[in-house]
Amino acid sequence: MPSSIVLVTEPEYRRGEMVFGSSSRFTFMPAPSDEAALVHAIAESGARHVIVGGQPYRAALYTALPRGSVIARFGVGHEWVDKGQATAAGLLCTNTPSVLDQSVAELTFLLISAAARRLTAIAGAMRDGQWAPQLGVELRGKTLTIIGAGRIGQAVARIAKRGFEMRVVGCRRQGSTAPMPAGGEFDLVTDDLAEALRQADFVSLLIPGIPENAHFINRERLALLQPHAWLINTARGAVVDEGALYDALSEQRIGGAALDVFDREPYQPVDPRRDLRTLPNVILTPHVGSTTPEANRGMAERAVQNIVWAEEKSFDRMDLLNPDVLTNTT
Repeated sequence: MPSSIVLVTEPEYRRGEMVFGSSSRFTFMPAPSDEAALVHAIAESGARHVIVGGQPYRAALYTALPRGSVIARFGVGHEWVDKGQATAAGLLCTNTPSVLDQSVAELTFLLISAAARRLTAIAGAMRDGQWAPQLGVELRGKTLTIIGAGRIGQAVARIAKRGFEMRVVGCRRQGSTAPMPAGGEFDLVTDDLAEALRQADFVSLLIPGIPENAHFINRERLALLQPHAWLINTARGAVVDEGALYDALSEQRIGGAALDVFDREPYQPVDPRRDLRTLPNVILTPHVGSTTPEANRGMAERAVQNIVWAEEKSFDRMDLLNPDVLTNTT
């Protein structure tokens, strides 16, 4: 019996090829990320499932696959997949939680450390032939506020607390019923966002890019930060108002920003007059939080496993993002 064909968008196929190329259960094929081209590839190949990255999928994909198929997100964020349309079409949507937590946490703390010691500025000066020491700070005893005390937030807190003896404040939404983080990594968990921002030396954003979090860090919340505080964003670019951030940075109302994610990727300034790349107190990386062999393998394996469970009808074991679909698949 021929194996089911699974299309994987090209960037994700390259990242997980060590897994996709060794499968005996499915035939994995690279495909374009663009929705129209991906839909054409589905029709040409007869693919049963797809594994996708961070492109928006808003229309044709949901009528191109048969009921019971999987749209597997290679990663955690899934705001680009329309779960409502998928559910109506009887398609199962999944993501890959937990397998990239350590990679994102390590990059987050790398950015915090680089900010504390002005690493990019002094390294750049050395490359230019300049001997230009800059005053840095020790992290021990400093306050790190983590907005989003989930799995990645807890991993960042563990590094900060155990490795650097920082004071760690976890901030979650008012009225949240989620369990309090365990393990003693947080000195305080609060829903008082304003106070958590005011006392921070560093702020780490680790909240999802859902519509209600759009421009979560805005002009008013930036104004709560201390003049030396740094903002670290390894979550989603849309959670920060980049125009307001540029103004706060250029006017030196905050110490700096280290960003791995942006409103538009590859990065384009939201306003040509407010280009974050022109500022000396900014560290920018091109969305590499999960770009490690370990995370790539984990995401590929988890995406494949979700498809296996779907075909075995082990729906309770899947990382299912739209559980209501189960009433539409049979």
